[in-house]
Amino acid sequence: MKAAVFHKPGDISYTTVADPRIELATDIILRVTSTAICGSDLHILSGAVPQTTDMVMGHEFMGIVEEVGQEVKNLKKGDRVIVPFPIACGHCFFCSHGASPACENSNYKHYGPNGDLMDQKGAALFGYTDLYGGYSGGQAEFVRVPYADVSPRIIPDNITDEQALFLTDIFPTGWSGVDWAQLKGGEVVAIFGSGPVGLMAQKAAWLNGAGRVIAIDPLDYRLEKAKAVNNVDTLNPHKVNVIEAIREMTQGRGADVCIDAVGFEPERNLMDKIKATINFEKGSTKVLEMCFEAVRRSGTVSILGVYGSPSDNFPLFRIFDKGLTIKQGQAPVLNYIDKLIELVKEEKVVLDDIITHSLPLSEVSHAYKIFDEKQDNCVKVVLKP
Repeated sequence: MKAAVFHKPGDISYTTVADPRIELATDIILRVTSTAICGSDLHILSGAVPQTTDMVMGHEFMGIVEEVGQEVKNLKKGDRVIVPFPIACGHCFFCSHGASPACENSNYKHYGPNGDLMDQKGAALFGYTDLYGGYSGGQAEFVRVPYADVSPRIIPDNITDEQALFLTDIFPTGWSGVDWAQLKGGEVVAIFGSGPVGLMAQKAAWLNGAGRVIAIDPLDYRLEKAKAVNNVDTLNPHKVNVIEAIREMTQGRGADVCIDAVGFEPERNLMDKIKATINFEKGSTKVLEMCFEAVRRSGTVSILGVYGSPSDNFPLFRIFDKGLTIKQGQAPVLNYIDKLIELVKEEKVVLDDIITHSLPLSEVSHAYKIFDEKQDNCVKVVLKP
């Protein structure tokens, strides 16, 4: 089959690989009908999240069941399903306590309690390096899905692929950042980053009762997209002092909730890069530190962007003094997935309006380039095998 294969940093190509096969009786083989590039895939492309061998990319995908393992009870050949990105066994301690991204069984190579840089990670993820299980991803014609009775969800035919696809990751991820803050209604939610996850967090904020939603991004075209599809206020840090602007909007207090939808590879200037080099750090915590400043005292900061390295001079003093609540990590998609499917079915949310490019999988190298380099006003790329 053909697939998007990571070879080395900067090199992802459309390549022939072996067809997946049923390995355990609880597996299915899925014929992929739609897949997408996620912002976190770019961390692998850049080398910031290390991968030393070839790997099929992609953790946002859906498709048609082609083959079913003997012990699979909930699915049959021909079912059209979405597949949440964390791989969960469904019965371990963490899966039983609503924490499927900490599944004890799926990441048999590198699971552990410690969360180290290069070992003892959480649950396996599709197409997200050997550290997270080494499972082939869904930017391919076919993909093996383990524990098939646990995570996949059947999608009715009247929901398009484009509406359903983002239920696999970015909509539940955006939703989790808002859910962690437990809005009561009327809150000001400031979302740093208006890429795909940021846009989904904006939608989730409105659906959960926010009174005002503020999008922050250094790229005007992304802010224009946010305003067009989500009716939010916008701030460009190249044009205004974001912290001061948010305080002016909130009687000097700051936002009730700040969400970091960027992570450790934000836009950086030369001094940021020099600082990281001196401190032996990858990337930067500049966006997260802006969240800590922009949020009000006793507010909540949700971290959705990936952070994959230690950070020196972390502002613990500010977190303590302001009494902040911080929630972060991989989204517990299974906690939300059924509710979010209903929101889509009932047409209470539109998800496909963030798509700017739909391309054949054969153009995956070009797709990664325009998404990574933010060419052609690219916000979200969907790939069709």
